[in-house]
Amino acid sequence: MSDPTARLRDDLAAVLRDAEALVNASADQGGEKMAAARAKIRESIEAAKSRVRDVERSAREQGEAALHSTEDYVRKNPWPAVGIAAGVGVVIGILLARR
Repeated sequence: MSDPTARLRDDLAAVLRDAEALVNASADQGGEKMAAARAKIRESIEAAKSRVRDVERSAREQGEAALHSTEDYVRKNPWPAVGIAAGVGVVIGILLARR
């Protein structure tokens, strides 16, 4: 099973590539309105790329922070962490055994 966030990122990247290809393909179309439309689309594509990079960076930073917090907790409280992990393992085992 693949990560839904990765799939969403890949889908959005594909849409952005397709939009860029469409803008580039229409480059030979004349007219002031077409040129203005292409410029507007290019601006929107660049803004979307920037937002995607920002969201990706933020998600990575939050994930790293959660990882460090978890590591700190386990170092400070090893036995409760082992108990929690064992409990989660038992629950997962029960759920898988029902199938």
